[in-house]
Amino acid sequence: MVIENFLAYLTNEKRYSPHTIKSYQVDLLQFRDFLHATFEMELQDAKYPQVRDFMVYLLEQNIGPNSVSRKMSALRSFYKYNQRLGLVASNPVSLIKVPKAPKLLPVFIDDQKMDDLLDSAEIFDNSFPSVRDKLVLEVLFGSGMRLAELIGLRDTDVDFFEGTVKVMGKGGKARIIPLPKALLVLLKDYLELKSLKNFDNKSAMLFVTNKGRDVYPAFIYQTVKRYLTYVSTQDKRSPHVLRHSYATSLLNRGADLNAIKELLGHASLAATQVYTHNSIEKLKLVYKQAHPKA
Repeated sequence: MVIENFLAYLTNEKRYSPHTIKSYQVDLLQFRDFLHATFEMELQDAKYPQVRDFMVYLLEQNIGPNSVSRKMSALRSFYKYNQRLGLVASNPVSLIKVPKAPKLLPVFIDDQKMDDLLDSAEIFDNSFPSVRDKLVLEVLFGSGMRLAELIGLRDTDVDFFEGTVKVMGKGGKARIIPLPKALLVLLKDYLELKSLKNFDNKSAMLFVTNKGRDVYPAFIYQTVKRYLTYVSTQDKRSPHVLRHSYATSLLNRGADLNAIKELLGHASLAATQVYTHNSIEKLKLVYKQAHPKA
């Protein structure tokens, strides 16, 4: 019951996305099961040594530093919440030092490759599934929105007169993103096709399956992965890669970092600055190829 109350708090008050809620639930249940099996102890009785042993256990299972850090963050938030309610005396995670993870540059797809993919008449046709799939790619690449934000889009969120879309981001914060004219045309075509399908269940959500049901994370993830296979051999071919590609393209074309921050819905500029590293690496490559002293 303690975990359920915490998850309800994250859902109703913090407005975390369903994906994030699920991750917290998995992490907390894993720690609970570890405590039961190893110490015959409940969550509210855990102290620093048990949390430390759990972290060591995760590392011994070859869980990566990023995943371990995320799990510790989930536990830290959980105990902070319960400490505030007076259910625990102290936060057993407060003194835990998580292993440092290597800083990886965001993976992105080259603009030209994305253009070649989206303009391909061999890959996309005029059928409803094909138009929808292309629109999913276009929206992710042309707006930089998150997976959860895309799934949460409604037909009425698109403003064709202003050429914008309203997105509900993390924490229930809304933001307005401008859309290219070509994308707005594709949106109109998709909505007309969707209307002609006469689905039994009239969903208010923008993206639906072939049967008219609301799309879900795995559906969008598999759709993006399938099409990016045409233009990329890298391991990561997820919706978030297109978000990275959007931000990198804007930065490479001289967009202000603060503007990119607002478009992406980042809470702080620090989260956006990671994209500057990609641009620096690109400049280094140009220098090595073009400068006589390189």
